[in-house]
Amino acid sequence: MHLNPLFCLAALAAVVLGWSDAHAQPVDQPAYGPELQGFEYPYPVAHYHFTSQGQELDMAYLDVKPQAPNGQTAVLLHGKNFCAATWQGSIKALSDAGYRVIAPDQIGFCKSSKPEGYQFTFQQLAGNSRALLASLGIEHSIVIGHSTGGMLAMRYALMYPNAVDRLVLVDPIGLEDWKAKGVPWLSLDGWMQREARVTADGIRAYERATYYADTWDPSYETWVQMLAGMYRGPGRAAVSSSSARIYDMIATQPVFYEFEQIAPPTLLLIGDKDTTAIGKDTAPPEIRKTLGNYPVLGKEAAKRIPHAQLVEFPDLGHSPQIQAPARFHAVLLGWLENPQTGVPQVK
Repeated sequence: MHLNPLFCLAALAAVVLGWSDAHAQPVDQPAYGPELQGFEYPYPVAHYHFTSQGQELDMAYLDVKPQAPNGQTAVLLHGKNFCAATWQGSIKALSDAGYRVIAPDQIGFCKSSKPEGYQFTFQQLAGNSRALLASLGIEHSIVIGHSTGGMLAMRYALMYPNAVDRLVLVDPIGLEDWKAKGVPWLSLDGWMQREARVTADGIRAYERATYYADTWDPSYETWVQMLAGMYRGPGRAAVSSSSARIYDMIATQPVFYEFEQIAPPTLLLIGDKDTTAIGKDTAPPEIRKTLGNYPVLGKEAAKRIPHAQLVEFPDLGHSPQIQAPARFHAVLLGWLENPQTGVPQVK
């Protein structure tokens, strides 16, 4: 099966409320196992077995080695509604350019374990990722994080500054503190109630509006069904429980106040049509309209992160690496080749 990339963060209002999409064509309704059994990844899946919080866990990951190595490793951290597989286009672009690419499924996501009662923290996920890399003999890497993966990448860089050669943040969430701005607290029970309403139609509607700036390509449907299939399968309870606790982690563990401490050279890639904000739909109308303003948030973050360069894609949404891969990868690879000289002009 040849896949064609996608997956990220905030499946908030549309995802959980089950909005329908009148423009979507009928599709197969696959059901996948709790660890995404039955969904084929574009590269062979490896497994890292370890003990965490008293439980034996399995962390799935992709390890793609280039034909002409340049001696550098890129670690790709996926978003909340994404998996390692949705980095497919970026894995190919980076591998073709000589980078070894490691793309894990974090614990609680996709093909990795969804342990009962696991305490999700960004520190824990960063520690798990660091242990995976150590098991592979990787001490230094370029860390690239998208959406929730961007929030995790910032935490990783704060915890292990000497292990991060360069940092790339792709429409990261966490560029604002939603709670401090007035988004009401939601209990874990409340997140679980939202999980009970997840549907493919809701996922598709949310992704169309937020990830792709009200555009749609049939190739995106693979990623809708990847996510929806886990909710149709026999592991829905485990998937929902992990997802709810992950949303609680995102909403209550800001990295926003530590931007000034991020040490590595940083590239911030922002789709200006992005409007992602956790819990936006629960906020009062006057607050809701101020949230998820990525053209503003990107500029503010770039001023605060010490060695940051900002590139904006005016016409793209939350997932520029999928919506416009050629443009996205030209900028990414240009900066990785020589971050001191700046970045190519966005066309």
